[in-house]
Amino acid sequence: MSDGEEPADGEKLGEGDDAPAADLRDLPAFSDGRNHSLPGEPEWPVREVAVEYDPGWFVGGYDRVKQPDGSEKKYYWAELSPATVVIAVADGQVLFVEQYRPTVRNTQLELPAGIVERGESYAAAGARELAEETGFAPSSTSLLQEVWCSTGVLRHTRGYVFAEGLEPVDVDHDSNEFLSPRTVPVEEALEVAREPPTNDATLEGLLLAEEEGLL
Repeated sequence: MSDGEEPADGEKLGEGDDAPAADLRDLPAFSDGRNHSLPGEPEWPVREVAVEYDPGWFVGGYDRVKQPDGSEKKYYWAELSPATVVIAVADGQVLFVEQYRPTVRNTQLELPAGIVERGESYAAAGARELAEETGFAPSSTSLLQEVWCSTGVLRHTRGYVFAEGLEPVDVDHDSNEFLSPRTVPVEEALEVAREPPTNDATLEGLLLAEEEGLL
């Protein structure tokens, strides 16, 4: 494999018993060519890196790691592009979207969210996604928090963005987005979001905004 070339499905990097495995961090990931998301150097030696599935929008594989007791174990991971989640407030209302989620087979009331495109900040992606999904563009955005999600299995970061000063614009849904904007009074937003079915991103975003005194 040449420098900078993405490993093919099932390809393994560095399989020596003692030598550290080659790393993915300098290789392009996903169809937009961005690099893999790895936060730092491994504290436990990585003996092998295997990419087993790569359809272009997420990458799945494992690291074979030497544990502190000397044993080795395969730690499986799925890597997703970073995402932005938007807490948008106007006139005492929080802006939600209602949509059906085929993966969990239910309809949820959620905060607007989406993938961060290559070269975008969380705030810029949040403003774009808000406009595309709801038809409202914010005059200002601010990043409240960046987090790593479900770290037992995912390599995926999420940025929570607060938006205000909403102005109507044209809606531009993706081909797989069938959703409807909904507004909820600020004082009811957390209670409504806790009604099942709900999701972690919506609850975390509202709790962060409340902690910052924005709700």
